[in-house]
Amino acid sequence: MRQLVIAERVCLIGHIVSMVFGLVGILLVVPNAEVILNLSEVGQTAMQWSMAGGGVAYMILGAVGVFLYAYRTLGLGRTLGFMLPSVFISLGSELLGTSTGFPFGHYSYLSGLGYKIAGLVPFTIPLSWFYVGCVSYLLARAGLEVDKKPSLLRHFGAIILGALLLTSWDFVLDPAMSQTSLPFWYWQQPGAFFGMPYQNFAGWMGTGALFMTVSALLWKNNPIKLERSQLNVPLVVYLANFGFATVMSLAAGFTIPVLLGFVLGVAPAVLLWLKGSNAPATVVESATNEVSVASVKVAFK
Repeated sequence: MRQLVIAERVCLIGHIVSMVFGLVGILLVVPNAEVILNLSEVGQTAMQWSMAGGGVAYMILGAVGVFLYAYRTLGLGRTLGFMLPSVFISLGSELLGTSTGFPFGHYSYLSGLGYKIAGLVPFTIPLSWFYVGCVSYLLARAGLEVDKKPSLLRHFGAIILGALLLTSWDFVLDPAMSQTSLPFWYWQQPGAFFGMPYQNFAGWMGTGALFMTVSALLWKNNPIKLERSQLNVPLVVYLANFGFATVMSLAAGFTIPVLLGFVLGVAPAVLLWLKGSNAPATVVESATNEVSVASVKVAFK
């Protein structure tokens, strides 16, 4: 278990460091290319790595770190019960979106985020849906204590609130990442919300709510009672990714999306984290529980 915790922390620290490198590259180096010439050989190599693979690295490290955290606290079955729906449903939405414009609007991915599946969607994009979606849903579900007093209303609230936290991140991320000096995607039909169509938000809420609903059905009412200390990782991952998006947006002059994201994302996330302190610690049951994932039964730890 100790080795697992170390690997998890290494991945999450690497995830945050990669985001910092990405910010330096996008905001300082790209607009001022002459800066590279004044760096040492090591500095030039670091900047070249940042530009070539920083975006890919931070998403992969984030996904691996959150997977290890979920495995450690929830067990393998519940981890796969969230990862598989989130990856495949989000990939389906992204492929549909880049092909038809539904459900997000008409957009296309540029280079910088890794190999594109079907030539349309970088393989790292579904990974980002997984790890940000997972921490958002865990904060919502633990904060609402869905498993302490199971009810349809509590489950519905966790799904909607989790999807809202996920979408609030996009409020801040999307305008900057599509309009920076080194954009990663672009809108073929720019919308009224700082270049984004309002349809994009509905697509994010719908996609997030869909895979969170599937995961909730797979998890059923198995106890997932996380105390506040166990919610530290989800909160840090959420705030770190929100911070990355905030710096990007503020650098581009987008203040309103940041304020909106703080109200609908950061504030609820912190409140849910605080509420988690009332829940007893999670103990992963030794008894074998099974969850069906794409007709394959996966044994819980």
